[in-house]
Amino acid sequence: MSQHPSDSYRTPQAAAPSARSLPRRDMRDAHRGLVTPPATALTSQPPQRASELAQRYELLNRLGVPTVPNEDFDDLARDMATQARFLYGFVNLFLEEQTFIGLHQPPADSGYVIVGRTMSRDHGWCPEVMARKKALPLHDVHASPRFSGNAVVDAVGIRSYFGAPLIDDSGTVLGTVCVIDPEKRPLADARRLRDIVINAATQVLDHIARAPLR
Repeated sequence: MSQHPSDSYRTPQAAAPSARSLPRRDMRDAHRGLVTPPATALTSQPPQRASELAQRYELLNRLGVPTVPNEDFDDLARDMATQARFLYGFVNLFLEEQTFIGLHQPPADSGYVIVGRTMSRDHGWCPEVMARKKALPLHDVHASPRFSGNAVVDAVGIRSYFGAPLIDDSGTVLGTVCVIDPEKRPLADARRLRDIVINAATQVLDHIARAPLR
């Protein structure tokens, strides 16, 4: 990943609790059959959320989209983060949990927090992107009290977030793409960063529709 302009004076964060074990790389192509939610996933959800989750699974099956880490989506997450010069990039499906089928983050020995492949559906700013169905540019999450209090801020120390929804032609919202970073960004750069994640969402959807997944 291209080095951030301020990497030279960043202070690595204290070690975080161990992330969940990541799926082995050879699992990327293991999930080729139908994907179904756990038996309790739909019954334990509010009716509207359960209906949306069922539609999401039906569409994922029809499109043949894996719900496990995938090399193609990891590459797309890396390219998006590199263009934005952010430390973290995600291609995120909203299943029982937020599921990062594409992930880019700092090396394990960098001193920065290493994240796992899943997160609660209620954490972070992607739930807001899902609800509004349009991009959310936060050049400084502390600029608005509404977005300042967040488990991700406390766990990873994030100051900037830019995300966009993954909306299929049918209107079903599959998830999001986003980049996050422990440094805030100038407000003047917000439009450019917003456009990067919007373009990345288009690339992910195009890849789903056109390209065989590795």
